[in-house]
Amino acid sequence: MRSAPALGRRPAGAVGLRGRRCTIEAMRFVDLGRCSFAQALRLQEEAVSQVAGGRLDETVHLVEHPHTFTIGRSGDASNLISKRDWEGNPIELVRIGRGGDITYHGPGQLVGYPHFDLRLRGRDVHAYLRDMEEALISAAAAFGIRGYRRPGSTGVWTEEGKLASIGVGVRRWVTLHGFALNVDTDLRYFQLINPCGTPDCPMTSIRRLAGRAIDFDEAKRAVRESLIEVFDLSPSSTLLAAAE
Repeated sequence: MRSAPALGRRPAGAVGLRGRRCTIEAMRFVDLGRCSFAQALRLQEEAVSQVAGGRLDETVHLVEHPHTFTIGRSGDASNLISKRDWEGNPIELVRIGRGGDITYHGPGQLVGYPHFDLRLRGRDVHAYLRDMEEALISAAAAFGIRGYRRPGSTGVWTEEGKLASIGVGVRRWVTLHGFALNVDTDLRYFQLINPCGTPDCPMTSIRRLAGRAIDFDEAKRAVRESLIEVFDLSPSSTLLAAAE
């Protein structure tokens, strides 16, 4: 007799790319609220290790960070234009193990850290990135916003500027780091950097494009529902949980 798949997973076989049924039935969405980048990174490391070892279902951490500037492993530190903010506070640049260049995280920005097992999803990082873009484009559409891809530049764009950035890492075929979606972000902070290493890169937000205040929980729901749809997850097994 075949043993039951652990942690809500079906046995590996099909891949979880768009247009094909996913092999994953269980998915944890964990709302971390507002927490430091260092704390979120520690939780990411723990989740990646457990997912890779088969001890944890795939997990998406949703979080809002205090003001933080991060840069990818091969990013150019000269893309930090100013060493201090408007109040004279020094800016710390945190180098992390993801792709992409420099970006900003802060209040009003929804950051997602998906920990997906690509061994069950075709081991295709590029397809994963395109699916993540599609999920964020779908989430933006829930607010009446038309987002699109820009060839050669990972992320989500609109006619008024870049709405979402994506930078990922992969360890033992499990993803870490993820996306940053500007919901009600103070866009002035992007003036301190060349966003994603691109000079004169205009940034925008859902609030600016929608012309109204955006409830942060509404944005979380839109992102969660879009991830469920694009990655073919089971809605009944993907409940938004509070952080323990």
